[in-house]
Amino acid sequence: MSDNTQKNILRKLLLRTQHRSRLWAALAALATGTTLLLLSVMIWSNFNELLYGKNQDDTLGSTYLIIGKRVTEQNMGMKDVTLFSAQDIDSLRHAPQVQDVGVITSNHFPVYAMMGGRLAFATDLPLECVPDNFIDKMPAEWKWEPGNLNLPIIVSSQFLDIYNYVFAPSQGLPQLSEGSVKMLALNLKVGEGDKTETFSAHVVGFSDRIGSVLAPKSFIDYGNQKYGKPGIAEATSQLILKAKDPSDTRFGAYLQHHDYTTNSQNLRWSKIRAIVEVVTTATGALALLLMGIGTLVFILFIELTIARAQHSLTLLLQIGYSPHYLSRFMIRRFLPMVLGTVLFSMAITIIGQATVSVAVQSQSLVLPIVPGWPVWAALVISTGILVALVSKSISGAIKKR
Repeated sequence: MSDNTQKNILRKLLLRTQHRSRLWAALAALATGTTLLLLSVMIWSNFNELLYGKNQDDTLGSTYLIIGKRVTEQNMGMKDVTLFSAQDIDSLRHAPQVQDVGVITSNHFPVYAMMGGRLAFATDLPLECVPDNFIDKMPAEWKWEPGNLNLPIIVSSQFLDIYNYVFAPSQGLPQLSEGSVKMLALNLKVGEGDKTETFSAHVVGFSDRIGSVLAPKSFIDYGNQKYGKPGIAEATSQLILKAKDPSDTRFGAYLQHHDYTTNSQNLRWSKIRAIVEVVTTATGALALLLMGIGTLVFILFIELTIARAQHSLTLLLQIGYSPHYLSRFMIRRFLPMVLGTVLFSMAITIIGQATVSVAVQSQSLVLPIVPGWPVWAALVISTGILVALVSKSISGAIKKR
């Protein structure tokens, strides 16, 4: 007897067509659960890519906070009370959720900014510097050495917004794009009296993270050493923190205990992250529940099918068919249904990932076209568990007959 003939006989004896609605209901629940599981993992993976991915313009995953010691009526005017000591900085490095601490160094020497033409102005200009790894958009021109009269600076994006939407309209001045601002030259007079230098400053970048004017650390150190006023210590009055989750109550309690202040608006990403984690966790739990129900109904359908064919199964075993051969036949019958359901769910997830990847490009964000490795890992693990459960249930049901 040929192998095809044997399979046809086994199919007629062991597989019945009754109650197909139960089978489709089980597969529908299984497909829904698998799809929700993969989509929840995809959402979590994409958000983590936006937070920590190397392809983003900014690292959204860690909130950057600028902190200082609170100025009160009691300590106002008291020397060094609002300055950070080395012990304060070391303590902050070990504070809850703090990943890194950067010192903000300000200029302790006179800086006078001047510009001619229609935008003519002259003003004292405070400068600061932060470690390069805290700058959100690092320009290629961000370097300076003593003797170089061209000075790169980074200004806060808020400065340009204030000029374009507040100052320029009220003064009848033209609004400026980021590109046009970078083309302007700003003369900086450093020092005072006979001991001065003049530099040509150019805006090489804008920062959404730092709300001031930044200059390279080499320039700030040079100016403080050469033009710094005697008796003014280069103490730190502000720090920049990289915190993983500033919404952590322990972090908030730490700041409150030490009377540190920061801008609460900078905590927005931690709040969004908390919402995403709740949504993905709830969706994942629902997905696992639906997958469990679908798998249970599917296994019950298989066991019911085998139970209905008990007489035929007993006869096949008596005429020489081994339980292993019959189990393998049944597994080959039902396993493609499981794999087809999983592939259907993965196809929906791939389409969803591609759609999201295209959609976020308008926000200058980058996501991969295909799902990340966590989605594939979830697919492999869930498929492996499903295959193992179905195979085990078939083998167990046949051995009991």
